[in-house]
Amino acid sequence: MRALLSLEAPQFSLGKPSFWDPIRTPTTLFLPTIIKNQNQPSSTEKLQANAKGFASKPPAPSKENAANKNNNGDDEQVPQVVFERMIARILVSVGVPLATGLVLLHLFGVAKEQNLWDVPLWLPFLTTFITFGASALGIAYGTLSASWDPEKKGSFLGLEEAQRNWVEMWKEENDGQW
Repeated sequence: MRALLSLEAPQFSLGKPSFWDPIRTPTTLFLPTIIKNQNQPSSTEKLQANAKGFASKPPAPSKENAANKNNNGDDEQVPQVVFERMIARILVSVGVPLATGLVLLHLFGVAKEQNLWDVPLWLPFLTTFITFGASALGIAYGTLSASWDPEKKGSFLGLEEAQRNWVEMWKEENDGQW
C-alpha cells in the first residue's frame, strides 16, 4: 500500500457553539486525507492478481458428473407451453393489483392537492396494504391457477386449476418426506 493517511490542518469547522455548552469554542473536526505516491498506478490500470485458492489447478469436471447434475431425477422440467401460461397469469395477477394501487395513490394525492376531498391518512395506507399485498399473493396465484397439463388450456380465472394444483403441490411435498 503506497498511500498514507495523515491528519492535516482542520478542514471542517463548526462555527456555531454547542447548544448545551455556550462557553465552548467552535468544534473543529480533523478529517484524514490521502497522500498518493506519484509512482502508484492509476485506477484505470488493471490489477495483476491471480487467485489460486488451495490448489494450483482446478479439477476438470467429468462428463458423468455434469450429466448427473443436470438430470438428477428429482425435478422434472416444466413444458414451455405451461411455463408461458404461468408467466402470463403471474403478470396479470401481479400487474392488475399493483397498477390499481398506484392509480389509487395518485388519485388520493390529486384529490388532496386540489382540495376536492380531505383524504383520511389511514385510507392510502389501507389501500396500499391491500393492493400491494394482493400483488404479492398474485405470484403464487398465477402459478397455481395455470393449468399444468400442456394439452389443457384451463378456465379464465383458474379457480378449478388452483384447487387441483394446490393439492398436487402438497401431495408431491408429502411424498418426498421420510
